[in-house]
Amino acid sequence: MQPVGYLVATFPVLSETFVGEEIRAVSQRRPLSLAIMNLSTAPAQPGDLALAESATLLRGLPATRAIAGALRPGARCLSALWFAARQQRLPRLSLIWNGWKLAALWRANGCAHVHAHFAGGAAAHAIFAARWGGMTVSFVCHGHDFYVEPQDIRIKLRHADEVVAVCEDLARDLCAVEPQAKVSCVPCGVDPDRFTPGDRKETNGKLLFIGRLVPEKGVAELLDALTMTRARVKLDIVGDGALRQKLEDRAAALGLQDRVTFLGARDRTWIGANAGAYEALVAPFRRGPDGSQDTGPLVVKEAMAMAMPVITSRFMGMKQTVTEDTGFLAEPGDPESLAKQIDDLFAMEPLARRAMGARGRMRMLERFTTHAQADRLLRVFGG
Repeated sequence: MQPVGYLVATFPVLSETFVGEEIRAVSQRRPLSLAIMNLSTAPAQPGDLALAESATLLRGLPATRAIAGALRPGARCLSALWFAARQQRLPRLSLIWNGWKLAALWRANGCAHVHAHFAGGAAAHAIFAARWGGMTVSFVCHGHDFYVEPQDIRIKLRHADEVVAVCEDLARDLCAVEPQAKVSCVPCGVDPDRFTPGDRKETNGKLLFIGRLVPEKGVAELLDALTMTRARVKLDIVGDGALRQKLEDRAAALGLQDRVTFLGARDRTWIGANAGAYEALVAPFRRGPDGSQDTGPLVVKEAMAMAMPVITSRFMGMKQTVTEDTGFLAEPGDPESLAKQIDDLFAMEPLARRAMGARGRMRMLERFTTHAQADRLLRVFGG
């Protein structure tokens, strides 16, 4: 079976757990040749650190690779050059030089298909290298790379053999930009063996939020909602980000000091070991001021895998993920709607909440595992 060439712009990134999960799941079914454009030295998930050690660093490839790639063009090398000439956001000569290196790497490793994560520089390099080297190519778009920082997106949509969107709304929006694009919807999945229910009979009665502290996560609205709930619900916030100090100040101003605890960033080991003790996950996603939006975050599916009820927003991929019998859907950016969903959760009998969580795990097992994701991707890759 021929390997798949994989390209990631920056790796590993602590908050982008979906990248490593996908690569590991695909590698269990098909050999990979993973290349990284920029190796991050920031804190990361342990599994992603191990994956990075096995990857090829683009900057580490010698110039002889570029020369070897340049001397062995594929049948569609003119298409590659035309694609490079149309790029406005990347230095064209650098794109060509590094594209030659990647083409030589993947051709030497016997790759027939190339796949890139995110629609920015990684997608551009993957498309050029694949076209030059006579391989097929795809890339996955996650949201920020389309809604906030699109880079020559239409030409990429036109030149890729297939494009992967992580939710139906994103797939629709990509097709609206380039109707000729072949777009497949492949939701990100979680490993059901890593996130398990445990004993849900004894919970701590708290809500749990996990995520970066940025506007599109809806934490400010969540704090407002807590002041509107009938019960004095407590909340633990796991994560860090630019808004942390402002959110801590907001919680204090709202008189929530004894109800809200900021725990800082935690890795997935902590989540797997501790999240199941909470009553429910609350994830009130919304559109950020700059257009940022989460399209299909893993944290909700991880909670469902642990048989936790979920309170989230009727927003992007959440509309595909959570149903009325597996959780609660509030209106995005609406604290009153969110407060009502929280009250509705705590109005349920404990047995009913456990049954809701169990239904959530069954839905995750049926639709959102890494195994299902890898199988769908392999069809995109052609194998």
